[in-house]
Parts: sequence; structure tokens; C-alpha cells
Amino acid sequence: MAKPRNAAETKAAKAEARKAAKAASKARRQQLWQAFNFQRKEDRRLIPYMVLAFVLVAGASVAIAVLTGTGPISTTLFCVFGVVLGALVAFIIFGRRAQKSVYAKAEGQTGAAAWALDNLRGKWRVTPGVAATGHFDAVHRVIGKPGVIFVAEGDPGRVKSLLAQEKKRTARLVGEVPIYDIIVGNDEGQVPLAKLERHLNRLPANISVAKIDTLESRLTALSTKGGPGAIPKGPMPGGAKMKGVQRRVQRR
Repeated sequence: MAKPRNAAETKAAKAEARKAAKAASKARRQQLWQAFNFQRKEDRRLIPYMVLAFVLVAGASVAIAVLTGTGPISTTLFCVFGVVLGALVAFIIFGRRAQKSVYAKAEGQTGAAAWALDNLRGKWRVTPGVAATGHFDAVHRVIGKPGVIFVAEGDPGRVKSLLAQEKKRTARLVGEVPIYDIIVGNDEGQVPLAKLERHLNRLPANISVAKIDTLESRLTALSTKGGPGAIPKGPMPGGAKMKGVQRRVQRR
């Protein structure tokens, strides 16, 4: 049985936790600053758009406060609110344009779909490379509320047979659970890389979270038995770690 901590040990543990939290916060700020500088050099319209959004939102808040004739305290609060909201809108614009830039650079690269799936927001269970060819065509499996989704990247002629095989194998285990298939690309009937997450989020919710856990266990066992595919490495344009940037935009 573990001994209870004394006051000194508890104080030291809290101090260590505060120190770790400060270090993590500093690292996040540095990452954001690096991402901003990288995007600023790549996107000349970024700063003008951010400044314009800030001025419009903050200016609108001040104008509303003045026109409504509220007291000095309310006017001050409106101004502070406008500044904060303007900064938030500018930050969101930065996140969206940075995301767009990263996807544009990743388009067409080997493993781009695997990289995009790894950056999905939400409760998706992603298994990259459940099937692959020697030409770096690959099929990735995603489990979520819609059911089981297979996302393929590579030559359409080759990945269609991979998709058919995986759907057939999976259907034996999942029963009535819906199975979807997606080919990432810009041709007719395909889903562009930049719109992949939006496409997944628009699929109907068909199963519960508990069912997702059960499916993941069954399909993981199937993958282990069949052996992993050759997983192509996903691209990551230098200086653009969008996963952290996107999540911080959401939190704010």
C-alpha cells in the first residue's frame, strides 16, 4: 500500500506540475509562432485579411456601443469584447488559411490521405494501410458513427480491387453495419483531399460509441491475423503541424 504524501511532497508535486504546464504552454506558443511565420511567408494575403477582420469586428462593436448610447462601463465592456472577438476571428482566419495551404502542398503526394486521416478531429478510429500494393496504393480504415469507412489513395484502377477485397472481408465480421468506400482524388466520383474530413463528417450517424469500440476490437484482430500492409508515409510540409494548430483554434 502506497504511503500518503506529506505536505512537503505534495507542495513539490504541485510545483512540478505548474512547471510542466508552463513549459507545455511555452512550447505551444512557440509552435504557433513558427506556424504563423511560415504561413506569412507563403501567403501574402494572410496579414491583410487578419487585420481587416480584426478592424471590422472591433470597429463594429465600438460603433454599436456608441450608437446605443450605453453608459461608460457598458461601452468599455463592448470595446473589450470587440477586441477579443476581433482577435479570435483573425486567429480563425489564420488557422483556415494555414490548413488550406498545407492541404494544397500535400495534394498528390504519397501517403497524403493517411496524413489527412491522422489529423481528423473527433472520435474517429483510424488504421492506416490495412491493404496496399507495391506501387504505394493504399487503403486505410476509419471507424466512426457512420460505420466502417475505407479510404483509398493511389491509382483508381488498382485501389478499386483493394477496396472490394477489404469490404468483403470486413462484411463477414460487421454484419449489418454500413460500409462506405472513398477514393481520394480530383476526378469524378472521388473526394478531394482538402474535403475529406468534411465528407466524413457529413455521413449519417448509424452506430453508437459502444458499437464503435466493439467493431474496433474485431477488426483489429482481423488486421493482426491478415498482417499489416505496406503503409506509405504521409507527407508533412515543413513548419506546418496543423493538428495542434487546428485544436487550439477550436479551444479558443
